Amino acid sequence: MTRIGFHASHEQIAPSRLLTDVQHAERAGFDMAMCSDHLAPWSERQGHSGYAWSWLAAALATTHLELGCVTAPGQRYHPAVLAHKIATLGEMFPGRVWMAPGSGEAMNEHVTGERWPDKETRIRRLEESVGVIRRLLAGEQVSHDGLVRVDRARLWDLPAQPPRLVGPAVSAGSAARVAAWADGLVTINQPLEVLREVVAAYRGAGGRGRLAIQVHLSWAPTEQQAEDLAYDQWRGNVVGAPVTWDTEMPEGFDAIAAHVPRSSVHGPVRISADPDQHAAWLREYVELGFDDLYLHHVGQDQHDFIDTFAERVLPAVRQQPRQPGGSKEATA
Repeated sequence: MTRIGFHASHEQIAPSRLLTDVQHAERAGFDMAMCSDHLAPWSERQGHSGYAWSWLAAALATTHLELGCVTAPGQRYHPAVLAHKIATLGEMFPGRVWMAPGSGEAMNEHVTGERWPDKETRIRRLEESVGVIRRLLAGEQVSHDGLVRVDRARLWDLPAQPPRLVGPAVSAGSAARVAAWADGLVTINQPLEVLREVVAAYRGAGGRGRLAIQVHLSWAPTEQQAEDLAYDQWRGNVVGAPVTWDTEMPEGFDAIAAHVPRSSVHGPVRISADPDQHAAWLREYVELGFDDLYLHHVGQDQHDFIDTFAERVLPAVRQQPRQPGGSKEATA
């Protein structure tokens, strides 16, 4: 069955308000939620970046939702520390928490003062970190000497079942690579032909678990308002990699965004004032085999979006039959 979740964007909304938003999303009928894990926002206009792990504990304690987090082990977070975070949440809230460890962005990681590595080194560091985290979640005492170093680490409070480690990937090449260790895949909205390649690469490399997609969208009462909102809040994100990997400061993203035309936000953000159009777009992802859809309304006020989509969009998408190619070992 297709599940539809709420994406909590820490870069755009204060954590206290975001906690109220996720509680509202549960009451309205969203099935689950996920969040970002940033130290800095993408733009000074966004102006927020609460600590995701404190917020996750509060959200898990005050809702019944499953929650996940896209995060980056290896530089800002030592993998043993990250394993400790997820293990404790998993012990307190069994079966309700997952994380998607990625290779990270300089905007969040440069604060340690360490050199920002090239992409291949970051991926190898991620893979080492995932290995360390998995061993710790299995109850082992772990020592490791490589791109990350660990000295006799052990977790003393473990969940009955290790939380899922979901592989984040945007390209087919990345999807094939994370398939070696991931319990599922999470990607973002892209042209449908690209998404087909990403899914095929993940499954072709033996990837298991649920397929999830985070959908950046903008809805407002009028088309102009929806476009204005997307352009104001998300235009700095449409430039893509490697700029998003390597730019270190929000003002750097704002300088880049000053040269982004309004037309460029269409596509990276699904923009429409018509809930039926949003439902049609989301059904396309269901037809591709995605099990879980996480909706990220790029506005800073989530209230009307939550209510409108709960009434008009979620029921229309849930009645769409999911195509073969979706979850394998979906409970893994």
